[in-house]
Amino acid sequence: MTNADNYEKTAMKVSIVSVIWNLLLSAGKLFAGIFANSGAMISDAVHSASDVFSTIIVMIGVKISGKDSDNDHPYGHERLECVAAIILATVLAATGIGIGYGAVVKIMAGDYNVEMPGILALVAAVVSILVKELMFWYTRYYAKQIDSSALMADAWHHRSDSLSSIGALIGIIGARLGFGIMEPLASVVICIFIEKAAYDIFMDAVNKMVDKSCDDETMEKIKACAMNIPGVENIDLLRTRVFGNKIYVDMEIAADGNKTLDETHAVAERVHDAIEQEFPKVKHIMVHVNPAKK
Repeated sequence: MTNADNYEKTAMKVSIVSVIWNLLLSAGKLFAGIFANSGAMISDAVHSASDVFSTIIVMIGVKISGKDSDNDHPYGHERLECVAAIILATVLAATGIGIGYGAVVKIMAGDYNVEMPGILALVAAVVSILVKELMFWYTRYYAKQIDSSALMADAWHHRSDSLSSIGALIGIIGARLGFGIMEPLASVVICIFIEKAAYDIFMDAVNKMVDKSCDDETMEKIKACAMNIPGVENIDLLRTRVFGNKIYVDMEIAADGNKTLDETHAVAERVHDAIEQEFPKVKHIMVHVNPAKK
């Protein structure tokens, strides 16, 4: 199985798990909200249902980004996954704004008087927090493993749902204790955390779309890998660009000018193969050979 096949298979597996759990949670929270007389839990159920839409965006983005190169897209389609991540970051930001706006309106209006919710709503909120936190760590683990910005965005969507459930839990406890203001105050804090996550995801996706170079540590490791090849006397130039979740490398090496073309070409080929083998994320590398300065 190729790296591309493994990437798509892993992303799809995680996404399907997300869809199943979100559907189950939505149904469970809706049931609890209706029968335990909790408007906060009904709203939380709708939030979980909306996450299914977000995960579908991830699946579409991963599927399209995994397509092979063609005449119109000779460098592949990896950046389309970044588009999916940007869409998810926007949805995440809108979710946070919605939570924050609703909370501020309640605080300004002094709308804290709600009917006491039943214990079932309390149990549903706790279960939701635990499940969504597990889904966050599960999705985050695989997002880091395959370096998927779209999957990482979906992981933070799970975290936003967990935070939303914390707000619902606080609201339910507050309502049962007679302190209805606790829910909107918690929601304002939750909004801030969600907006920070959305910003980080958005900027990461944008950086991957504008040919941002690799970090300094990766650059140094690539140089060291090339210098370990017999026949390489110096690295004259190294440029890298992050393309979706892949890396493109342009390198100029210095070799003995007295060698034949075949010999220096063989050195360049060894550099090319060594870097591709040591750095699986490198999709394409161009190695140019200069005569070493005397």
